[in-house]
Amino acid sequence: MKKIGLISDTHGYLDDAVFKHFESCDEIWHAGDFGPNVAQPLANFKPLRGVFGNIDDLEIRAAFPEQNRFSCEGINVLMTHIGGYPGKYASSIKSELYTNPPKLFITGHSHILKVMFDEKIKSLHINPGAAGKHGWHKVRTLVRFCISEENIHTLEVIELSGR
Repeated sequence: MKKIGLISDTHGYLDDAVFKHFESCDEIWHAGDFGPNVAQPLANFKPLRGVFGNIDDLEIRAAFPEQNRFSCEGINVLMTHIGGYPGKYASSIKSELYTNPPKLFITGHSHILKVMFDEKIKSLHINPGAAGKHGWHKVRTLVRFCISEENIHTLEVIELSGR
């Protein structure tokens, strides 16, 4: 079993509470728009997977891909920053989703927390919302979940105080 801490759209702001909420996690996944001074502290804390976002600099783009496809506990995962959501997928990823659907599709970018199952491709979509202070969102959010025996379970939404 792996416990995952999912975060996105930090835009250079890393709340100290993230470390408390992700303390029991085995890995941290970041769905893009790290901004400066975020990736290294997270990577020093726990194993880090991620993708670069539209605001990320060359350093982040060199360290993280635009799309990250991998397997975790038997679950095929596809992560990208700008991916849309079921029924409104981004054109840049739509073909990939329909020809080779992952069991778990993770995006960021919108700053809107969403957890939706796409019945058409049999894929769970998660966007953890935004954990940073930059953007129009009113609540900063994180997501925690577990993957074991090819199942995604125990999903929790965490609201961070203040914006």
